[in-house]
Amino acid sequence: MEAKSLPHLLEISTEKFGDNTFLWEKKDTKYKGLTYSQALERVKMYAAGLLSAGLKKGDRVALISEGRNDWVISELAVLFCGAISVPLSVRIEEEMDLLFRLSHSGCKGLIISGNHQHKAYLVADALPMLEFMVMLDGKDYSNGKETPDWQKLKFLQEKIIDLDKLLEMGEEFNRQHPEELISISRNLQPDDYANICYTSGTTADPKGIILTHRNYLHNMKQASTLFEVPEYYTSLHILPWDHSFAHTVGIYTMMYNGASFASVKAGKSLNETLRNVPINIKEVRPYFLLSVPALAKNFRNNIEKGVREKGKIAGWLFDTGLKLGYAYNQLGYNRGKGLRVLIKPFYKLFNKILFSKIQDNFGGRLKFFVGGGALLDLELQRFFYAIGLPMYQGYGLTEAAPVISSNTPDNHKLGSSGKVVPYMDLKIVDEDGNEMPVGKKGEIIVKGDNVMAGYWENKKATNETIREGWLYTGDLGYLDKDGYLYVLGRYKSLLIGSDGEKYSPEGIEEAMVEKSDYIDQVMLYNNQNPYTTALVYPNKSHLLKWAEKNNFNPLTEDGQRALLLKIQSEIDRFMPHGDLDKMFPSRWLPAASIILKEPFSEHNRTINSTMKMVRPVINEVYKDDIEFLYTPDAKDICNPRNMGGILSLFSRNSE
Repeated sequence: MEAKSLPHLLEISTEKFGDNTFLWEKKDTKYKGLTYSQALERVKMYAAGLLSAGLKKGDRVALISEGRNDWVISELAVLFCGAISVPLSVRIEEEMDLLFRLSHSGCKGLIISGNHQHKAYLVADALPMLEFMVMLDGKDYSNGKETPDWQKLKFLQEKIIDLDKLLEMGEEFNRQHPEELISISRNLQPDDYANICYTSGTTADPKGIILTHRNYLHNMKQASTLFEVPEYYTSLHILPWDHSFAHTVGIYTMMYNGASFASVKAGKSLNETLRNVPINIKEVRPYFLLSVPALAKNFRNNIEKGVREKGKIAGWLFDTGLKLGYAYNQLGYNRGKGLRVLIKPFYKLFNKILFSKIQDNFGGRLKFFVGGGALLDLELQRFFYAIGLPMYQGYGLTEAAPVISSNTPDNHKLGSSGKVVPYMDLKIVDEDGNEMPVGKKGEIIVKGDNVMAGYWENKKATNETIREGWLYTGDLGYLDKDGYLYVLGRYKSLLIGSDGEKYSPEGIEEAMVEKSDYIDQVMLYNNQNPYTTALVYPNKSHLLKWAEKNNFNPLTEDGQRALLLKIQSEIDRFMPHGDLDKMFPSRWLPAASIILKEPFSEHNRTINSTMKMVRPVINEVYKDDIEFLYTPDAKDICNPRNMGGILSLFSRNSE
């Protein structure tokens, strides 16, 4: 039977896989499973409680919680009522950011976990449309924090419902109205709205992406044609669950296939939760993991650190094994071809005596990672492939629900974003909308049932993004002769030379950070200017070590000049005659750089919640610095402005 909504899909999956474990959760010392049948029963009771609280079809309910069984149960309960889920990031800390999303979507309800309910208390009085708040851990959950002064928050008392109380309300509602919930869920249609997912905030006001039940059902079907997901598969969800990639692939695609997934044991803080990840991976023993570049880098760093700690011989063996793996695997599609077959027995030996131990640290059953969220460095892809834990890069965006393409075990070419999903059209077009031939760069546009219904309460943005049914992704890319999609960065964040030539800055920026220990962050800029410039935030600890080793004092002029020249030398590595001079065309490398006094961060709104730079905000914040970069004085990195920047950095460091 073809599902017509997400609640209908849960019912179908329960009929087929009722006794299979759906959700795994560790609250104390051991993971416990919840079957599909048990999950459906809890969802229905929860949904009936929401109906009792006054929820109606089309109402919006926000959900803020770390990953746990009741994240999924909560969202499905909202959907069973015909209402719309608004999943929000637990990383949202700013009052105004949270207030905007709740107010803009017009949320009638808010479901929130104990670790984050203090955020609700800060904004609730500014949300007159908010009628109820479901506290997943009870209103007096403190997590070591001070219990709220309920006298001051008297206006909230009648709005707060503990989850246990809500479930009791649901039981009573079902006794009095046994057919109502069934009637509502059965009448849901594919084009009914399921979610409003807010963009990460690359503009002043984030946009609410409307995804329908059809969008999700279609995209999970598309994803399931790329990856075989048997019902015995399980995964550990290490990405935030509101993340579009984790949402569709990690939750609903697993549900579609009768498989299971586990949550990371929640700690009292984000750091405590992160420390649980390697422990939980060993306990859950996942068959695959979803990842993003930041996580991939952490995994690699931890692997290499563990190897180096075992001594020089272990390090030498590891490096030799990697070289053999790189030589044998090549780019995946040409693995072991020709004379490389001679390397195979040696590579297999290293895999058995060395890499298999690393694989055991990931539970021993891990077949692959699927990478999304941003471009994954080719070197990282080659590394994980060599150690027997391939990371297959995919591509998508929330507006497409989100999967557009992916590499897979059967079809992969490292460096690409894989082959395009079926049941969807994709074109590469120029600025006038003309389709580009194979191998030529342009904007990626897609058309299919996975494309969003539009942006909530924002017709202008909807009409700019969806034209004649085509979703204009804003990403630059091309298709090769074998049908692999290459994503090169943002089409709209391009460097544009004075002659109109364009180039994506992201690859250069990532390489500078990846290849240099002395550069922490960099943003390139060129908006029809005579040359490209850079905003650079240095790595203070590495610079300080370098200064101490070379007897320079950062608080003196000589020391500041030496540190600036060191940073310049790192940039010059990419220039003609540098050791990395073949990586990028020199015209797109910075001819002048400004040293920043503070990093790009979520706190100063220059980084969004997915850790991407918010270029329009950076351009505005550093407008004066960018203007200065196009003056003659800026060409000398040791200019007074940069000398002051270095002094400011290390003055704070010494305090």
